[in-house]
Amino acid sequence: MGMDVYGKQPISEDGAYFRNNVWWWRPLWEFCLNNYPDLTSSCKHGHSNSGDGLDAKEAYLLGVQLQKDIDAGHVAEYERDYDDWVKSLPDHDCEHCNATGKRLWPAKVGPNDTDQEKYMECNACSGSGRAKDFQGNYPFTVGNVQEFSRFLVCCGGFNIW
Repeated sequence: MGMDVYGKQPISEDGAYFRNNVWWWRPLWEFCLNNYPDLTSSCKHGHSNSGDGLDAKEAYLLGVQLQKDIDAGHVAEYERDYDDWVKSLPDHDCEHCNATGKRLWPAKVGPNDTDQEKYMECNACSGSGRAKDFQGNYPFTVGNVQEFSRFLVCCGGFNIW
């Protein structure tokens, strides 16, 4: 699933469209909500494809503030802290194989499979029985914030679809 963010009245190509898949969008929007609540509070459904968004003034001011924080190094510091947090998350027992490292695969999954179910190495944990925390699937980078900032300054407000 992706978040297609369309500018309402773009003044350039940069403000016409911004897209993140859900993995990239969630930490980006959470960063905005947590750091700029006065600019984002009117967007009540920012984590959905419901058409919610910001008006031109809020979007512009958010874009300017993001750029200021990028230039000051605050976003890079947040990225480092975020990466450290992700690395600190403990592994857990793999839920797909019940921590055994092997999964029962149904018969005839592919053209070369047999008529019998078979146990094979779990593809979720690579056979270790332990898996990374799911939160590790959500990346955060300065580059993504920079692209969003450019979009915001030029979009004339936006809707998330």
